[in-house]
Amino acid sequence: MAEQRLQKILAQAGVASRRKAEELITAGRVTVNGEIVTELGSKADFEVDHVKVDGRLLHAPKRHIYLAMNKPKGCVTTVTDPEGRETVMHLLKGVRERVFPVGRLDYQSEGLLLFTNDGDFAHKLTAPASHVTKTYVVKVNGVMTDEQERFFREGVLVHGKRTSPAEIKCIKPGANPWYEVKITEGRQNQIRLMFAYFGKLVEKLRRVKIAFLELDVPPAQYRALTPQEVEHFQKLLSAKPKPQAAAKPAPKAFPPKSRPKFPPKRNPSPSSRFTKKKRTAPKRDQHS
Repeated sequence: MAEQRLQKILAQAGVASRRKAEELITAGRVTVNGEIVTELGSKADFEVDHVKVDGRLLHAPKRHIYLAMNKPKGCVTTVTDPEGRETVMHLLKGVRERVFPVGRLDYQSEGLLLFTNDGDFAHKLTAPASHVTKTYVVKVNGVMTDEQERFFREGVLVHGKRTSPAEIKCIKPGANPWYEVKITEGRQNQIRLMFAYFGKLVEKLRRVKIAFLELDVPPAQYRALTPQEVEHFQKLLSAKPKPQAAAKPAPKAFPPKSRPKFPPKRNPSPSSRFTKKKRTAPKRDQHS
């Protein structure tokens, strides 16, 4: 096997996602052949080198695992927690393979959460360029106006950076209404911060869908994805670069704005030709 970046090796071994693996490396918790490695550009050969995390030798997974969990409130989405809080890993009873959560749901949020030991799968699913849609139902402590909903859809400033376009619709009216929200980003506490931008407090937040996969297990329970679901995800992720090609028609909206400048030169009307001939009359006076 050729040399690969350490963070990819850690992800392939089911230790953590690539992003989390980078944190492990910079923290000095990874060794290669007995030497601590802290540079993110470092590489190793998984089949030849001895790669360890916290002194534990890593092995390539014998098979890839894909799980879907209904995360409850009151646990953190991480493999380990330095504060000693309960993590989602405590709910994976009976899973012998090392897996890690794909993406995150914050401490008070609940709903659909995926786990895997397939580093490439996790990387593609969480990469911003994949534009995977995630659907949430959110209970808020106040009604959003039509104008606020419009700004919500267009994107708002969160920590100085505007969010990508989102979808929002009220699914249960009332003093504390429920909204369905769809986003393609995965910033920390993003939906809570987006509502906070309009002075709204999120009381409950549940993720009910990732791409095509819907939440269908009881709270604190999990199930394995079916081969058909895994294949569907693989096709979806491999096809993600295509939206750029689909976006090509967008520039067609611009030529109409510039057409008024050119028609008189490219396709003059009969009347315009006649007018031009009349305007050349003064040339005869100069000639004579």
